[in-house]
Amino acid sequence: MIVMGRRGLLLGASALALAGTLAACGGGGAGTAVNADDIVLGAENAPVTMIEYASSTCGHCAAFHEAVWEQLKSTYIDTGKVRFIFREFPTAPAPVAVAGFQLARCGGASNEQYFARLSELFRQQQAIFAAGTMEGIRAKFVEIGGAAGLSADQVNQCIADEEGGERARRIIEGASAFNVTGTPTIIINGQKIEDPSVQTWEGLSRILEAELAG
Repeated sequence: MIVMGRRGLLLGASALALAGTLAACGGGGAGTAVNADDIVLGAENAPVTMIEYASSTCGHCAAFHEAVWEQLKSTYIDTGKVRFIFREFPTAPAPVAVAGFQLARCGGASNEQYFARLSELFRQQQAIFAAGTMEGIRAKFVEIGGAAGLSADQVNQCIADEEGGERARRIIEGASAFNVTGTPTIIINGQKIEDPSVQTWEGLSRILEAELAG
C-alpha cells in the first residue's frame, strides 16, 4: 500500500486533482492526428498508425510492454510499417503515474530516451510501489533518473512541474473520442481494438498484418 506523506510527492495540485477522473488500469490527445502532447516513433507516412493509451502505474501496461515492445519496434516501427503514438493516460495512484511520465520527459528527453525511461519505469514498477511512502517513491524516481543521467534537482523539478497534471487532463479529455475506459487501450488506424488478443504479440502482429495487407 502507498501511504501519502504529509509533504507528499513533489507534484502540483493539478496532478493531484486528477484522482476523480482517472480510468481503471486493465479494462485516452484526441483523434488520430499527432499533437504536442504525444510521444511518437516511426515514419510519418507509415501505412498503419497505432496509438496506445497507457499508464506508468498500470500493471497490465507493464505486462503488455514487456510482451510486445521490442518486437513491435524492430518489426514494424523501425521498418517504416507502423507509426506509433503513445498517449499518457494516468491511472491510480495519480501523483505516481504523472510523476513517472514527467521523469520520462525530463531534461528535454528525445522520444527514444522517453521510451527507454518508460521501459525502466515499467520494469521497476513493483519496486516503485514497494517503496511504500510518497517520499520513498520520490527517492526511487531520483535513482531511476540518476541512471539516465539526470540530477536529483532535475528529477524533483520535473515531477513538481504543474504541466504534467495539465497535460494529463488534456489527454484524458481527448480520449473520449475513442471511449477509452482503461489501460492499455490500442487504436489502430482510427479503430479501437476490442479483441483482447491485441495485448499479446501473436494477436497484435496478426492485426497489424491484416491492416498492412488491406
